Amino acid sequence: MNHDPGHRPSCFGDLAVVFPPSENGLRASPETCLACGHKTECLKTAMARESGLRVQEEMVTRAYQSGVIGFFERWSRKKQLHQKKRKFNKLRSIPP
Repeated sequence: MNHDPGHRPSCFGDLAVVFPPSENGLRASPETCLACGHKTECLKTAMARESGLRVQEEMVTRAYQSGVIGFFERWSRKKQLHQKKRKFNKLRSIPP
């Protein structure tokens, strides 16, 4: 796909399309996304949204379960993610 900054594909920033979970539960970008010129900006946008926060929580949980991070690191990261979620909810409740 050509990289035209003025035209983003319809799937731009849609986490379910650009970073779906595979059969084994891990997430990976599909081949069509890897060939797209918008892939980096698109994935960053998707991960910055509320659905991206859930993915980050999944990653923290997996890291804790596998022993990569300890209890306090897990607690700290979960707290940061919870605060970001509250911020999203607060912004969503403000009328336009």
